[in-house]
Amino acid sequence: MLVWLGVLALLALLALGVRRAQQGPVQEGDRVPNFTLTTFEGETVNLTDLQGKVVVLNFWASWCTPCEQEAADLEAAWREYQPGGEVVFLGVDYVDTEPEAMAYLKKFDITYPNGPDLGTRISQAFRIRGVPETYIIDRENVLRYTKIGPFDSKAEIIAIIEPLLNE
Repeated sequence: MLVWLGVLALLALLALGVRRAQQGPVQEGDRVPNFTLTTFEGETVNLTDLQGKVVVLNFWASWCTPCEQEAADLEAAWREYQPGGEVVFLGVDYVDTEPEAMAYLKKFDITYPNGPDLGTRISQAFRIRGVPETYIIDRENVLRYTKIGPFDSKAEIIAIIEPLLNE
C-alpha cells in the first residue's frame, strides 16, 4: 500500500512539473519574479529595486529584423519618459554576441539600460517565444501588458504606459 502511495505521489509531482513547463510566460495579472540584469556598462539592475515605477522590459537581438522596426520608437518613448523618472526601460539582449549587440545599440542610438541575458535566465523566467517581446510591469511589479512582436509606433507604447502612470 505504501509503495502505491509513493508511486501516486511521484506521478502527481511529475504531472505538476509537466503542467508548469507547458504554461506560457508569466501571465498578465501575475506578480513578476525578481530578476537581475547586468548591463553592458556593468550596472546591476534588480526588478525589486524598481518597484514604484512602470518597467518596460524589451527582449531583442541584433540579428532580429523585427527588433529594428521598433528600436527607434522604444528609444523615443524612453526619452519622453526619462526626465520624469517614473518609467524605466530595460533592454534584454537575447542569444547574441556583445560586439554585435553594442553595434546595434549604437546604430539606433539606444540610451536606456541594456544587458545580455546571461544563461538565458531572464528569458526563461518569462518563457519568451522569440524576439522582440515586451513586457510592461506596473508599479507593484505586476505584469500588465505583453507585446509579442514589434510595436507599430511610439504612440502605441505611450498608450499602454499612460494608464499605468495614472493609477
